[in-house]
Amino acid sequence: MKHDTAVSPDAVIVGAGVIGMLTALHLHEAGLRVTLLEQGSGPGREASWAGGGIVSPLFPWRYPDSVNQLAAYGQRHYPALAAALAQATGIDPEYQPCGLLMLDTPEQPLNEAAEAWARRWHVVSQSMVDADLTRIQPGIQPTGRALWWPEIGQIRNPRLVKSLAARLQQLKIPVHSDTAVRDIRVRAGRLQALATSRGTLSAGQVLVTAGAWSGQLLAGLGRPLLVEPVRGQMILLRGQPGRVRTMVLAGAHYLVPRRDGRILVGSTLERVGFDKTPTAEAAELLLGKAVALMPELGELAIEHHWAGLRPGSPVGVPYIGPVPEVEGLFVCAGHFRNGIVMAPGSAALIAALLLQRTPPLDPAPYALNRSAVEESIV
Repeated sequence: MKHDTAVSPDAVIVGAGVIGMLTALHLHEAGLRVTLLEQGSGPGREASWAGGGIVSPLFPWRYPDSVNQLAAYGQRHYPALAAALAQATGIDPEYQPCGLLMLDTPEQPLNEAAEAWARRWHVVSQSMVDADLTRIQPGIQPTGRALWWPEIGQIRNPRLVKSLAARLQQLKIPVHSDTAVRDIRVRAGRLQALATSRGTLSAGQVLVTAGAWSGQLLAGLGRPLLVEPVRGQMILLRGQPGRVRTMVLAGAHYLVPRRDGRILVGSTLERVGFDKTPTAEAAELLLGKAVALMPELGELAIEHHWAGLRPGSPVGVPYIGPVPEVEGLFVCAGHFRNGIVMAPGSAALIAALLLQRTPPLDPAPYALNRSAVEESIV
C-alpha cells in the first residue's frame, strides 16, 4: 500500500463491497485516482456476498419513498450493468427477471397497501388464488392468496462481486485486502489521513462504505451513525435447473433459484453483535420453511450454510453523503436488507456528491443530519 511519501490517491474508499466497488468505477471514469481498502481477505466477502440477490425490497410498501427510489434506480440499471460486466470480464453476474411470488401468511398478510404500492410505482402485479399458484410454481403449497410480480429480477451476488473485482483489476484500480482502518485522523475539521493496519494513507477524500462496521469507524468523530450488525443465516440446496422457477416469499423467508439448479433459502434476523457463526438451529429452521413451501425440497441436501452481517439502520434508510463535521469525509452505509438492489443508485448518488455534480436523486432523505424521526433500527 502507498504511504504518505507516495502520491496520494484522490479518493480512498473504505470497504470493497458492491457499493464501494461500483462507486470506485464511477470515480475512476471521472478521472480520479481511487484506492479501496478492505479489512477482509478479498472484495465483497461480507454482506455483498452473503445476501440473496433479490432485486427488490422484500416488502417495499413498508419502506419510505427514499428506499423505493433507490430500489427503482437499481431495477432500471441492473440489466445493462450486468451485461456490461459480463462482456468486459467474462464473468456473468446472472441477472434474470424470474419474477417474485409473494404468498399470504398470518405473520405477513398481503393487503391493499401492497397492491396500492405496485400501482403507484408502476410494478406489474397480479393477484392470485391457489388455482393459479401451481401454474407459476409447480409443487408450491396453497396459501389462499398471493401476489405475482413477474418482472422482479435477481442477480447472483457472489458472481456480481467477482465480476466487479475483475473489472477493477482490469482498470488497475487498487484494492488492498486485509487492511483495516484503525483511525480517521482529523485536524481543525478537515480530514488528514487514515491510520490502517498497514500504515498511514493520505487522500483528498475518504468514503466509508464499510457496511455493518461503518458506525464503529465514525464513532469518535462527533456524528453518531446508527448502523448496527444484524446477522442473517442462509442455506443452499442442490437441485436441478427449473425445479424452482421463480423467487418465492412467504413471511420472513424466501426461495431464490439459481440458473444451475441451486436453491437459496433465507433468512434469519438476529441481533448478536458481530458474531457471524452459523448455527444448526437456523439451518433446521430454514430447511423446514423450504419444505413447508415445497415438500419436494425435503429430498435435497444442504450444500452450504453461512451467515452474514447486514448493516441495520433506522427504518432501513441508508446514510449517503458528507459527514458535516469533517470536510472531505463521506459515508454510504446502512442499507440493511436492501444493499444489492439499492447499490447502483447509492453508488451513483455518492459519486455525484464527491464529484460535486448534479445527483441523480435528491440527497436530502439520506443526509447524515436528516430530520426524519429515527425511532428504531429496522
